Amino acid sequence: MNKLIGAVATVALLAVADQAHAARDYVWAAGSSTVFPFSTRVAENYAKKTGKKSPKIEALGTGGGIKMFCGGAGEKFPDIANASRPMKKSEFLACQKAGVKDIVEIKIGFDGIVVASNKKGPDFNFKLEQLYLGLADQTLRGGQLVKQPYKTWSEVGPGLPNARILAYGPPPTSGTRDAWIELAIEGGAAKLPTLAKMKTADEKKFKATVSPMRTDGGWVDAGENDNAIVGTIEKTPNALGVFGYSFLEENGSRIKGATINGVKPTAQTIASGQYPLSRSLYIYVKKSQVGVTPGLKEFVAEFVSDAATGRGGYLQNRGMIPLPPAVHVQMKQKASALTPMPAPKN
Repeated sequence: MNKLIGAVATVALLAVADQAHAARDYVWAAGSSTVFPFSTRVAENYAKKTGKKSPKIEALGTGGGIKMFCGGAGEKFPDIANASRPMKKSEFLACQKAGVKDIVEIKIGFDGIVVASNKKGPDFNFKLEQLYLGLADQTLRGGQLVKQPYKTWSEVGPGLPNARILAYGPPPTSGTRDAWIELAIEGGAAKLPTLAKMKTADEKKFKATVSPMRTDGGWVDAGENDNAIVGTIEKTPNALGVFGYSFLEENGSRIKGATINGVKPTAQTIASGQYPLSRSLYIYVKKSQVGVTPGLKEFVAEFVSDAATGRGGYLQNRGMIPLPPAVHVQMKQKASALTPMPAPKN
């Protein structure tokens, strides 16, 4: 009797073990909060078309998503990393070290980072350098680097509203934060002669000096939920919100985008690169999981389809700026061939 019980227990344990190692039967994508609404829309359409399980989409921020993606091969890690910036060399090497060898980089479209405010509040017309001057931890005053002294935007520059400096934006784990630092903060700082000289002489020192955001409450890390930032600035007079253009597009009746260097954020100015805070969006696909994760290749094909990311596609209606037609064709070919990316240079 004891032997029989032992045998039954052994079979039960083996069944549990087999269940634990059973292949995941759905696609898993994690990463950028900016790409999240686009990815969820593609997931919905993919599930309707194929009848397969709807993919699991997580908004962890670009850095968080890539870190999880690069954790290893197999079902315990995402098949796709959603990103609002290119993968860094350090991230690529971490992937390689963990056994994630063949990574397919697919550009899916463009987005702009907007500085938005309450529709009923004052208009903000920024020069790029004023974003650095008002929001960085160390800034220039009288030609000297000092701890952030400015309390109102009117102190930063003539023509700006006499409003308290208060901006809600993405946390350090976000690809939007990385792009914001590069395009707005470092880009703005480089417009100032003193800091432009520093950048030329020692770029590493320049980045370390200008990149940290102010810590006195003028800048608030608001998490990965961009819709929550929209809600906050709608309720907070004169406050600014920093997030992707698609959220401005969706909430245009409640909020408005600031002008940067005389250019308003629109689909046209972002696609042309005329708007200073324009960027590309990506998905990174784990080639080793194609044929292992059911539906992965079909999901990627849906993402790069004309219906989704082509001109007039359903993601354009959601706020994504489409790629030029020739580039879109290249991305479709890359997705079909699953061509692995080379190591990034930076």
